[in-house]
Amino acid sequence: MQIRDLPYADPGVPDVRSGSRFLVWLGRQQLGGQVKSLLWGLLHHLGIAGLPLGIGIAVQAVVDRDGGRLALAGVLLVALGAAISLGDVMLHRTAITNWITAAARVQQLLSRKTAELGSVLTRRVAAGEVVAVSTGDVEKIGWFVEALSRFAAAAVVLVVICVGLVVYQPALGILVAVGLPVIALAVLPLLPRATRRADVQREKAGKATELASDTVAGLRVLRGIGGEELFLGRYRAASQEVRAAAVHSARMWALIAAVQVVLPGLLMIGVVAYGTRLALDGRIGVGELVTVYSAVALTHHALRNFEEIAMAYSFSRPSAKRAARVLALGRTSTATIGDGERKASGDLYDPLTGLRAPAGLLTAVVCGDPDVAGRLADRLGGHPAEPDADHTSVLLGGVPLDELPLTDARTVVLVQDKDPVLLSGTLRELLDVPASGGVTAGAALAAARCEDVLDALAQASVDTDGDPMRTRITERGRSLSGGQRQRLALARSLVADPEVLVLDEPTSAVDAHTEAAVATGIRELRRTRTTVVLASSPLLLDRADRVVLVHEGQAVAVGTHRALLAAEPRYRAVVTRETEEELATAARGAGELEALEGESA
Repeated sequence: MQIRDLPYADPGVPDVRSGSRFLVWLGRQQLGGQVKSLLWGLLHHLGIAGLPLGIGIAVQAVVDRDGGRLALAGVLLVALGAAISLGDVMLHRTAITNWITAAARVQQLLSRKTAELGSVLTRRVAAGEVVAVSTGDVEKIGWFVEALSRFAAAAVVLVVICVGLVVYQPALGILVAVGLPVIALAVLPLLPRATRRADVQREKAGKATELASDTVAGLRVLRGIGGEELFLGRYRAASQEVRAAAVHSARMWALIAAVQVVLPGLLMIGVVAYGTRLALDGRIGVGELVTVYSAVALTHHALRNFEEIAMAYSFSRPSAKRAARVLALGRTSTATIGDGERKASGDLYDPLTGLRAPAGLLTAVVCGDPDVAGRLADRLGGHPAEPDADHTSVLLGGVPLDELPLTDARTVVLVQDKDPVLLSGTLRELLDVPASGGVTAGAALAAARCEDVLDALAQASVDTDGDPMRTRITERGRSLSGGQRQRLALARSLVADPEVLVLDEPTSAVDAHTEAAVATGIRELRRTRTTVVLASSPLLLDRADRVVLVHEGQAVAVGTHRALLAAEPRYRAVVTRETEEELATAARGAGELEALEGESA
């Protein structure tokens, strides 16, 4: 896989049973790139390992005044230099390719999961954790994949060096063969503590990121209530905790780096001291001593890969664990073979709450609790935030939504969140969404009562000749008011023209006059479609074909707005905002009136 071939046509199905299994799966997907990197790494490291042999031959040739061997040593060193240069360049190229392609694979998997779950993702996983996984964690996972092949090449070369030195000069070779494994494994006892400190640092960094995201998202509200300094102080404290944790973690990694420097130095001193004694005794030649010394000195280059792979694994394992946790989220069940031929059409029914939305009608749902309404909207769209133990799915025409392929489920049911996001681009691009083609952009904008929005966009256009459809909308529609953004998002949903449209508080940010007009527009435009609106506004409820009251998780009353207002106290309490005391007073007054009428009769 080359960088120019990205993105992947199919990133695959990851093993998300644990972070380690996810890393193993990711390594298998990069097997071809890993083999290339390993081979180039072997060329690079073996070239470095061969330098002592060439130097030793050259030194011994000078001592013996042998010009032929000196020339041979020169040719050998030139060849080794060329191998080192070529191996280094290609190793870097293939390793970085492995890093980028692995990171791209993880990002594609995360993007697909985000598209699959939609807004439910942030209900199951904190927003800060999602940001951390999609940015820093992806880089750390790619780092481990990139370092793996270089570590394997370094490990193979160290084995070759040990075996070669034992064969070349057994007395010194045995000392090196015993010392190098000890040096390579010396950092293992320190890794658990270093990993724990790194985990604490990442946890605090994730919380700080989540706090920053929440602060930015609510900046307008904070300015309105004068809470900027309060949240600034909270973020300052959180960032200082991250700094302290980072310093605490860095100290342990500095200790590991120091061990990787001190121990090879001690081995070098031991080799020089013992080798000098052997040379003075005449048991080895000067060239042999130089060869062994040079080989031990150059092993430091390969040993650095052991430190790097230890750091890469320690940092990537928690990152892979978080990524696996996000990627493990999904729908309550998976579509089976042949489900693509099943057609879902008819009434929308939720067995868990007993809510039924008849086909072709505008059904309003009153919950009282906005959070309950949001969870119910997600459930009606086939994305419950927390699947229940029985995995009861919402039914459309008797067909469980969870058993439909995701593309089919998205086609028939569309859920608009109470806080929809407007992507940057022109208004025409905003309304260019997958749709049935039955509703034009003009009809949708008219139904959502976007006349003032079009006028504002036309006035804001500079080089579009006053065409609002060509006017660019800023990121998240920040140049528009809350009500204008809400109506544009509603128009986008109306253009899609799904068989079932679920709207969560679609008119909460508009005035009463506009709200009544929008409610009428929705009803007229979707006269033959099923529409479910979760709201508590009397203006909107009065225009619904039927109203359902959901109380404590169950549909307890069904009827028209006016009928429920007259007969159902719990409904009246939600819609009119009457307190229990006011309801009790009204009930006593009604009882006394009935008693008086009975006496007069």
